Formats: sequence, C-alpha cells, structure tokens
Amino acid sequence: MSFTTPMTRTLLGMAVGLALSAGPLTAQAQSDEDVKMGFIVKKPEQAWFINEQEAATALGEEKGFEVVRLSGEDGQEVLSAIDNLNSQGAQGFVICPPDVRLGPAIMNRAKQYGMKVVTVDDRFIGSDGEPMENVPHLGMSGYKIGEQVGNAIAEEMDNRGWDPDEVAALRITNYELPTAKERTDGATAALLESGFKKDNIFDAPQQNTDTSSAFSAASPVFSKRGDFEHWVIYALNEESVLGGVRASEQYGLDPDQVIGVGINGSGAAFAEFSREKPTGFHGTVAVSSTMHGRQSADNLYQWITDGEKPKANTETTGKLMTRDNWQDVREELGL
Repeated sequence: MSFTTPMTRTLLGMAVGLALSAGPLTAQAQSDEDVKMGFIVKKPEQAWFINEQEAATALGEEKGFEVVRLSGEDGQEVLSAIDNLNSQGAQGFVICPPDVRLGPAIMNRAKQYGMKVVTVDDRFIGSDGEPMENVPHLGMSGYKIGEQVGNAIAEEMDNRGWDPDEVAALRITNYELPTAKERTDGATAALLESGFKKDNIFDAPQQNTDTSSAFSAASPVFSKRGDFEHWVIYALNEESVLGGVRASEQYGLDPDQVIGVGINGSGAAFAEFSREKPTGFHGTVAVSSTMHGRQSADNLYQWITDGEKPKANTETTGKLMTRDNWQDVREELGL
C-alpha cells in the first residue's frame, strides 16, 4: 500500500516538471554558446601539438565554444584528463593518445560520461589489433608521407652524386606505434625503389618519439658502422631525425655527409633551418598542424551541435620543406 499527501504530490509534480524541462535546456546549451571540449595531446611541449591546441582554441574563440587544453602522456593521465573534462561539463574531446592500444579503455571512460571522441594524428587500435572504425579520425597518410621522405632523400643523394651502394641509412623506428611504422615503411619502400641497398639500412629502435630518445638510439649505430662515410636519416617525425643528426655530429660526421629528412613542419624544423650554418637536417615533409588542430576541433563541434558524425578516417599529405623554401611553405600551410 502507498499513499501521498497533498504536499508530496506537489513536490513530485515539481520534480517531474524540472526533469522534463532539463532535456530541452541541455540540448539548447549544446547547440548554442556553451559547448566545451577537451583537446588532449601526448607531448604538450612539442611544437606540433602546441600548434594544434592553439589552432583549436582560436577556432573556439571564433565560433563561441571553449577548448580545454590538457596533457595525456600516459594512460592514467589521459583518464584523469577525461574525469577533469567531465567535472567541467565538457561534451567531448579531441585526443592524440600516448598509446593507440589505450583506445578501448579511453572509449569506455568517455561512454560513462556520454562524451563524443575524435582522434587526431594517431588512431585508436582495438583489442583485435585493427583501427577502431567507430571513432572518427583525422591524420596523415603515414605510408604516403613516408614515401615523400624516401623520394626526397633519393633526390638529394642524386643531387650530391652519391653512389647508393656506398651510403648507409639510419632508420629510427618505433614499431609499437602503427603510425610510425607506416611512415618508416613508406620511406624504406621509396628508397629501395630508387636503387638503395637493403643491406645498408640499419635500425635504431627508440623508446620514445623525441630528440633525446632518438639520439640515444642512433649513437650506437654510428659507432658500429664506421665504414660508411655518407648517411641518410629518417624516422616518424622531425624531432627523431634531429636526434639522429645530433648523434652524427657527435660521431664526427660533417653536414655534407648526412641527409636527414623528417616529418611535421613545426618549430623544431624552423629552428634548425634558422641556424647560421646548414646541418645534416636537409628537410622535412611539412603537414599543417594548424589545419589538424582546427579541423579536428571543428569536426567535434559540428558533431556536438548538429549531430553530424565526422568521417571514419580523413588522411592528409605534406609538402617538402627545406632550408631554401621553409618560410614560403610555412606561410602557405599556415604554420
């Protein structure tokens, strides 16, 4: 048996009325100016990710939504960042994960809070080892950009009159990251197609994706392979290639004995091109980090406000930037 008093019925009626009115108010907030999203990156100190977050923030200022810039350098920090966003009322986030295999765990936490998720640069991998197609992604065509790197190296070798049989390649690798493997595989394929000797390619597995990690990985390779006078260097990004270039300098190689080509087109490359004297860092395949940050944030914004889910996978390519043209390419790509 149950019974109610007039006061109880009044309170229940008020509660029902508030519950019914909450839905439209929330929907209106998400379609108006109260949209808030996170932008989580794995290396917040790297110029590429600084550019992405700044571009997303600038778009938010233009369109009237807020971007919360957060760091996620490991799984625990990512989950804490998502908790933080939930406490601030965010409706979703853009993320470049520190480990693509964290995808299922990240999506489980996001679903708990009803958040929408878009990945940028590095794509989530599911428990089956395949890309998570249900999570919209914007990134580079890793293999094609790798091919651009290999072709740029081959062309510069030809310009210098190097005999491919007498040149060694330092391939700085990170096979734990599928994006990295795609890029170095593409570069390797292009080099081999140009006539480079497969036996002259030497791996330097790096623990991280920054300059110091690449330096540590590259140094022993130079020491063991002192019979080569000419070297080419490639990796997943320009920070890693710069680590290889620094290692070549410590070993005693001159800039004209080294051809290093990176990927990204960010502050690390600009600083190298601005040096008074050229180094072994010949160039980088520049991709607009500004566009990546702006577009991924806009995709999420449209999804939140209009319910329009972005494409499963959008891929970009790049343009070769060297000491001779870097300022023009920077302006062209809005870097």
